[in-house]
Amino acid sequence: MSEPPDLSRRTFVLGTTASVAMSAAGAKSPAAGAADLCDLSAVEAVAHMSQGALTSERYARALLARCRSAHALNAFITLEPARVLEAARARDHERLAGAKPGPLFGLPIPVKDSVNTRDYPTTGGTPALRHFHPREDAPVVAALRAAGALVLGKTNLHELSYGWTSNNLAFGAVRNPYDLSRIPGGSSGGTAAAIATHLAPLGIAEDTEGSIRVPAAFCGIAGFRPTTGRYSTRGCVPISPLFDQVGPHARSVADLALFDSVVANDWQKLEATPLDGVRLGVVREYWFTDLDPEVERLTELALARLKEAGAQIVETQLPGLASLIDLTTDPVQNHDVRVALARYLKEYGAGVDFETLVAQASPDIQRVFRSDVLPGGINFVTEPVYAAARDQYLPALRRLFQDYFVRTGVAAMVFPTTLVPAPRIGEETTVDVGGRLLPFETAVARNIAPGSTAGLPGLVLPVGLTHGGLPVAIEFDAPAGADRALLALGLGAERVLGLMPAPRVRA
Repeated sequence: MSEPPDLSRRTFVLGTTASVAMSAAGAKSPAAGAADLCDLSAVEAVAHMSQGALTSERYARALLARCRSAHALNAFITLEPARVLEAARARDHERLAGAKPGPLFGLPIPVKDSVNTRDYPTTGGTPALRHFHPREDAPVVAALRAAGALVLGKTNLHELSYGWTSNNLAFGAVRNPYDLSRIPGGSSGGTAAAIATHLAPLGIAEDTEGSIRVPAAFCGIAGFRPTTGRYSTRGCVPISPLFDQVGPHARSVADLALFDSVVANDWQKLEATPLDGVRLGVVREYWFTDLDPEVERLTELALARLKEAGAQIVETQLPGLASLIDLTTDPVQNHDVRVALARYLKEYGAGVDFETLVAQASPDIQRVFRSDVLPGGINFVTEPVYAAARDQYLPALRRLFQDYFVRTGVAAMVFPTTLVPAPRIGEETTVDVGGRLLPFETAVARNIAPGSTAGLPGLVLPVGLTHGGLPVAIEFDAPAGADRALLALGLGAERVLGLMPAPRVRA
């Protein structure tokens, strides 16, 4: 990748990302009040601050005020306003001294508390790491800071990222901004809740099996899981190096694209893909079965809008998919976490070993680890089972997707991200779907597992609210390596799918 160009060139390179996003959204004036400042996109806020029309300190104060008023969401584990304001003032001084603003100049970014930060604790949402202070930033954080961003705080999550609820027994449950009695999804629930409630426009999440995409869907925002390996995951509390991937949450695809340009150092020109003639794949026998009626209704309306815009819906099958997911997704994660997590604790000087960490974990996490991860558990993964998953079934799954994209010629697959809208907090065993009880894991994770297991880039976009006021989203999964093409497709699809109504619980 080439070195990032200067600010004016970046604006051009991002194409519709900046100018079109600002005009289409009716860009807010920096003279607006604090509430309006919180509604700025990342692209808008950076443009205003880089030009000196808005100071970083004033913008940070507006976001921090919103954070205080939205404390009921429990979106943050660590939030230090004085530290944020000090960093913001430093950015303002740099600009006044003549420094060239970076592409994220002055932007406060919430960081999932499983990603190492040098000046904040990194708890992983678990008691044993409550006071763990890494010596340096994870590469993804370092890249954002080098681009001019500052850390807004560390967001709450599902403990050790091992679940989809963010009902954290150690640091408290994160709450969905559309209904405080419901989960925001997990594991990156705090980041998603913060972005949805306009506590910041852009945040760091992390996805091993849906932890970017499920919270994005449940909180009505955009989420991007890049091709596995596109961004470094060093310095992140791990589950499996085969599946782990950091990525962004935002309220617009333009902001996701800005994040991707900075972290991947990919400044290829990005313009919205016209949908006329674009081929989108639909596999109903896997992704469209057992849907909640409201999820089905809104998904079909979204597909209809895409077709009206000229997209061609290509319906076909993917035989053998379900079996390959069963043989790979859980076995790989449940095997790798005990190895990868122990290595992380030692490498980054956490001061605690794997056994102690598990012994101090919350009861729900201990139960999962005893049954699925630790020797003697009912679902313990033996070395022969793991070797077959890694060396036989995982390559077969990736070939299945490669062959599918070649055979169909689709730009991306499209499907409902989850089978249900956000369940209630505590509703973590079964979920009522149209009068039928489904396992929670099936309802929340079935549809997102194939993409992350196969290493595909996935983009989640909201498509509307249920009659009960809960967000529903669809996901686009593209061939591995087609990240920028997927984001360009997302810019085009976002225009067709429309804007998301603001959450009802909004500060």
